Amino acid sequence: MVDNRYATALVIGSVLSLLASVYLSVAVGTQHWYQYNSPVTHEVSNASKLKEEFINGDFNEKTYVEAMFHLNGTLGLWWRCILVPDLKMECVSFTLQQQFYPKYKAPGDPDSEEELLRTYLWRCQFLLPLVSLALVFLSGLVGLCACLCRSFTPTLGAGVLHLLAGLCSLGTVCCFLAGVDLLHQFLPQPGGVESSMGWSLYLALISFPLQMMAAALFLWAARSHSKSYTRVMAYRVA
Repeated sequence: MVDNRYATALVIGSVLSLLASVYLSVAVGTQHWYQYNSPVTHEVSNASKLKEEFINGDFNEKTYVEAMFHLNGTLGLWWRCILVPDLKMECVSFTLQQQFYPKYKAPGDPDSEEELLRTYLWRCQFLLPLVSLALVFLSGLVGLCACLCRSFTPTLGAGVLHLLAGLCSLGTVCCFLAGVDLLHQFLPQPGGVESSMGWSLYLALISFPLQMMAAALFLWAARSHSKSYTRVMAYRVA
């Protein structure tokens, strides 16, 4: 029979894991990781041109970043958006091919030297959350196996997978912020334009402690149940 403490730990861990997965999935699919705010007095003479190049122009990092600077833009892992003059949000997605484009020391200029650190930070920031969600899904299969086998041993594996998933979630946020900071070094913000982290980034950040708590509960339940089972068997043999 399973001790109520272990069963409770598994239920709470599963709920935390589900919440973390929902938060991370929402964060990945939304565009409010980083946002730029232009002052009300900040007028852009070529707003229509910036909008047209942003939506219909060729993919160019400098072009879309400058549009976000001047038009209250937001940036996500898969989306970039601007607020057009009629207060309507226009968004363009990054294609999978664009996610693997190299980054340059002169953003948007392929003739300049490639900035390897930014290139790999960008690739990690969109790959790591996918790895994290895949690890959580795999841990769910391990948990299902544990239920079918009526064994606590696979729960240890689920705990380890959640631990790795949590590290991937934290790595996503760190890579994104480091990449944005490097971008601003090569392409500084115009005067008067403010930037801040968005709610999508905070959702991804919240998923990290939730996954770590779930991992701790799974690992504790597996180890404690194993020790308890060993003591019971030793007592029966004696």
